[in-house]
Amino acid sequence: MDVVAERVAALRGERVDHRFKGLPPDAAGLTVGELAAQRRTLTDGGFTTPLLVLSAEALDHNLGVLEHWTAQRGLAFAPHGKTSMAPQLFARQLERGAWGITVAVPHQVRVCRAFGVPRIFLANELVDAAALRWIGAELDADPGFEFVAYVDSVRGVQLMQDALAAAGVRRQVDVVVELGAGDGARTGARTEADCAAVAAAVAAAGQLRLVGVAGYEAEVPDAGPEQVRAWLRRLVALAAELDRGGAFGGAEQIVVSAGGSAWFDAVADVFAGIGGMSRPVLPLLRSGAYVTHDDAHYARVTPFTRVPGHLEPAFRLWAQVVSRPEPGQAFLNAGKRDVPYDLGLPTPVAVRSAAGLRPAPAGLGVSRLSDQHAWLSVPPDDGIEVGDLVCLGLSHPCTTFEKWPLIPVATADGTITDYVRTFF
Repeated sequence: MDVVAERVAALRGERVDHRFKGLPPDAAGLTVGELAAQRRTLTDGGFTTPLLVLSAEALDHNLGVLEHWTAQRGLAFAPHGKTSMAPQLFARQLERGAWGITVAVPHQVRVCRAFGVPRIFLANELVDAAALRWIGAELDADPGFEFVAYVDSVRGVQLMQDALAAAGVRRQVDVVVELGAGDGARTGARTEADCAAVAAAVAAAGQLRLVGVAGYEAEVPDAGPEQVRAWLRRLVALAAELDRGGAFGGAEQIVVSAGGSAWFDAVADVFAGIGGMSRPVLPLLRSGAYVTHDDAHYARVTPFTRVPGHLEPAFRLWAQVVSRPEPGQAFLNAGKRDVPYDLGLPTPVAVRSAAGLRPAPAGLGVSRLSDQHAWLSVPPDDGIEVGDLVCLGLSHPCTTFEKWPLIPVATADGTITDYVRTFF
């Protein structure tokens, strides 16, 4: 068993208690492994509401889809771990050939390293001296650990150099120049001339090694197919120009990286045209939301609405009707503390009553969320009652995972086979 698998397996020894909402009260004191072995069911396993559940079948399907899709297109894959912050899912992605795991902030790097992840891509400029000291110590202690971070300013390069030098870090830290997606976008050097200045600063910084270029195409203003592809072509051209100038002289390979979950088909198209450079190129995709997909935001924008194939929503949240104060109004016991709302409200999928399970009727919808309640609009003739359960499809996996520290994984028949631990 490798290090990641061994450390992930140890999560099964954690005790179930009040920290984990939705889990059966009578399971308190059991280990996660013992509870999973009981194979409880959603309907009579003692779970309380609200309860978030992951579909075992959808997880397997989505992991396989991107594994095969990236392999067919010759892309290396470092899925964005900040989507889930779930080491069990990291392990499954690495088992399926992922190059490494992408993260956004130092805390997430620490989680990955705690579970033995050997390659980490930090899609952010890192100028925190304490975090740099810790990462430098990790690199020095483990020759097999590979770490890459963004740089997008001469000032940032100098801060990194000063912190690493002061800490006496022996290994160089690998960095990629981030090309911004345009005026008004998020981070990243705005022009090729700015990128060249950052690359020159890295060359003068003995603690750093320039290994490539990167960016995030979803931040292109007014993003559309042509705008996104035009920016990706700029990114590839930047790599070629820096290579011609000898900027990557210390690197074994040249990293060219992009890829959120909205335009990874465009990334594949443009990266397929990367020409010869002075050393091998690592075309690195970083999409992360695919692992669970969703029912709204990514269901509309995913490349799998534009190319053959599909992803399946893996999240379902069960909430209970706790108030029916007016004919057209009901309230569920799940709110902002339980479900995401930044990129769309939950969508009713099914209703379970004493009569059994039925599809959600047309007109049944969530109109707003309070802290602990969902406002449910009810069709005039629908008989939904206090005590009934409503199954909700969700939008935006990133802000779903962060609300649930331990999530049951259920098969299609409702049997709970595993529990996924998150670390936000």
